[in-house]
Amino acid sequence: MSKLLGRLTLGAICGFIALWLVAPTLVIIPMSFADRQSLAFPPTGFSLQWYKNIFTDAAWSGSLWTSIKIGSVVAVLATAIGAMAALGIHRMQSRAGAVIRLMLLTPIIIPGVVLAVGIYAVCLQTHMVGTYSGFILAHTLLAIPFVIIAVGASLAMFDNRLETAAASLGASKLSTFFSVTVPLIMPGLVSGAIFAFVTSFDEVVVSLFIASPQIKTLPVQIYSSMTRDSDPTVAAIGTLMFAATLLAVSASFFFSSKGRKS
Repeated sequence: MSKLLGRLTLGAICGFIALWLVAPTLVIIPMSFADRQSLAFPPTGFSLQWYKNIFTDAAWSGSLWTSIKIGSVVAVLATAIGAMAALGIHRMQSRAGAVIRLMLLTPIIIPGVVLAVGIYAVCLQTHMVGTYSGFILAHTLLAIPFVIIAVGASLAMFDNRLETAAASLGASKLSTFFSVTVPLIMPGLVSGAIFAFVTSFDEVVVSLFIASPQIKTLPVQIYSSMTRDSDPTVAAIGTLMFAATLLAVSASFFFSSKGRKS
């Protein structure tokens, strides 16, 4: 009885903390259905015009499509680079590997504004400000640490004897990698790719520095809209982003837990 009561108490506390953390985000959901062009809570009426505006207004639809394209490329690049880095660190099994891992995780530790200034300076020198290549390289830099963490978690439970067994049966290193290693760390790869896409899709600080009038990501468009007016389209796109991010993170945890069970 006491154990059941303890679990219920712990669950209630966790639920309260989770609700407290997401409450500010949940407020925008009813605001996105407002019938007036103002960010008022609670709304006085119901309308879907702001969701329609996302796909009919060129500025919103263009920035959304730009974020999707950049995020997709970043997910592929960051997953490939981060997976190779995580695999190399795992096989080093030394202090040098720990130091390298710490260095590769610095984009998470360094304040975003400081990192944005450095990226902007490099992009300015290489004429990549306001270009797709500049966005992709900058966002890949920010996304790689999350891939390293996700793939590293899968590699922590990886049995190296399986690769040895494959080699003893005549498999080449390349064949062993694709037939043994990749399938076993696939949950980490999928989780890393999802986190990389979400990191690129939600990034705003660095994007503000390297954006141009021709190329804007969705977070930059949201920031620009909020500085000009109180368009409820911001609440509508925020609701969609919240739902998409929640689904992506849930999928990531699903694949991670699946990998741990296998």
